[in-house]
Formats: sequence, structure tokens, C-alpha cells
Amino acid sequence: MTAGLELEMARRTHPGMVRPHNEDSVRIAPPIGLAVLADGLGGYQAGEVASEMATSMLHELLVGDLGVSRSPGRDTSTHKLLRLRITEVNRAIFHAAQRRTECYRMATTLVLALFAGNTVTVAHVGDSRLYRLRGDSLTRITRDHSRLQDKIDAGIVTADEARYSRDKNLVTRALGVSGEVVIDIARHEVLSGDIYLLCSDGLTDMVADSEIRELLLPPAINLDEAADGLVRKANENGGRDNVSVILIRVRLGAAARGNRLARFMRRLITGGGAWQN
Repeated sequence: MTAGLELEMARRTHPGMVRPHNEDSVRIAPPIGLAVLADGLGGYQAGEVASEMATSMLHELLVGDLGVSRSPGRDTSTHKLLRLRITEVNRAIFHAAQRRTECYRMATTLVLALFAGNTVTVAHVGDSRLYRLRGDSLTRITRDHSRLQDKIDAGIVTADEARYSRDKNLVTRALGVSGEVVIDIARHEVLSGDIYLLCSDGLTDMVADSEIRELLLPPAINLDEAADGLVRKANENGGRDNVSVILIRVRLGAAARGNRLARFMRRLITGGGAWQN
């Protein structure tokens, strides 16, 4: 348990109904508030090796950095730590692909969540996603690094049309493609009762966001049952890819709630305006 936070986590990964093996990989470390998910890219050799390297190396490195009883410091240092470690892992995957013929051009997506205090820092590369359920509202926190997302942003296709696009699985960023990688990292405030979902595109290609929301309601739902339900729904809808999910429910401890109230009072006293969720 990280300082000021109580985290409940559940994880599932399944090969789906079509693929002969599973190229997804998931890792969690509740004592330091860490969840990591990677999806070895279809069409690349040894995708399962790349995804396993990504999750296992980041798990080991960050547990070593943060320990079982410490939490990250300021936002800037957390950003720097994640950027450093993900960059190291990217280079390790890239160099392994260059040295091993059977792993030539292997690559993987990545989505990572690191909770501390009353915040979560999210890092991602590729089209694996992180969602937040707050109350009855489901919000996608990450933006896909994909050719299809670029078309959506440019207004070439709508979100509904995108579900049937041939460009659905063409990512524009991934770990292991080159020695350098561009990583999106952002910090978000968490509220008690929030549920966070990390998932591979094996879920989101098969299950619409509206269906995901329904499967996560009510907020008091058992996370293990919800994780099973998400995987089952993806497979019932065709299961054309590996499907992996990590669910995290957040409860704020007394210290984190006190810090949040103190910041709220400071904003009122200094004329900072209304509190923004």
C-alpha cells in the first residue's frame, strides 16, 4: 500500500479465440502502486518476448527504485524516473532484437500506471489504453499512438467508423522499433472510489466503451469478477486478439484526504477559485 492510498488490483490475460499464443504481458506491484501492461505487436516476430521484457524489466527496476515502503516524490522526479526506465527498457528490447535473429524487429506497446499520494502518473507508448471510471462516467485517459487515431484527430474518419477501419492495428509508436522512443507521461489526481482500467486492444477492438462502462458498474463491483467479465465479453464478441486487463480501485487514506482538503482551503484563501476535479 502506498502512502495515503489503499489500492485493490485484479489482472487477467487470455490468448483470445483465434491467436495460437498470447503476446500480451501484465505485471502489478501493489506495495508501490504499480501496474504495467504490454502488447507484443502482431506482424512482428517474438512479440511475446518484447512484451515480457517490457513488463518484467519495468517491474524489477521500479520496485528497486521505489522499494516496498516508499512512494515517488514530486511530479517532476516521477516523470524523470519513468522516462529514464522506459527509455532503458526500450533500448534493451531494441538491442536484443538486433542480436537475436529469432527476435528481429520485435516490438511492444506499453501502458503503465504509478499511484502515489492522491495522484496517478500514466506513461504509454502505442495503442494499449488506460481508462478511468469516476462515478458512472468512463473516460479514456490515454490517446492512441496509431494511424487510425491520427485520422480521427484530422476528421478523416469518425470514432464509429474507426471501429471497422483496416488501419485499426497500425501503431505509430512502440518500444523496440528503434533505439529512441517518444513516451507520453502525465499526472492525474485520483479520487476515492475511482476505478482504473489498463487494457490491450484485444479488449477495445472487441468491446465498445459503452459496454466496458456497463461491465464496470456499479463502482462497488468485485474487481476479479469485473476482470473476468471484460475478458469473457471480448471473447464472446469474437476474441480475434489476445486480451489483457488490469483493474485498480482507489481508496484514499486519511492523510491523502487531509492533504486534498488543505490544498482546497489554500486555493480559497488565495483566491484560486473553485476546486477542479
